[in-house]
Amino acid sequence: IRRKSSCEVVEKKLKKLITEKKVSEAKAFLPQVQKAFDKAAKMGTIKKGTADRKKSRLSAFVKKNS
Repeated sequence: IRRKSSCEVVEKKLKKLITEKKVSEAKAFLPQVQKAFDKAAKMGTIKKGTADRKKSRLSAFVKKNS
């Protein structure tokens, strides 16, 4: 549960940075988001495909808004 909630928290924080037009901060924060999803997938909290999909979509979201 802790891993899943940490994924949700970092995902929301990244989206908030983008909506506030803080693109450079969002780019710097992206590796932490990917790390959280990787750890959750490693522990079996979420499936690997789900983690990969979310990481891909978030990085595309950052790239699109930069």
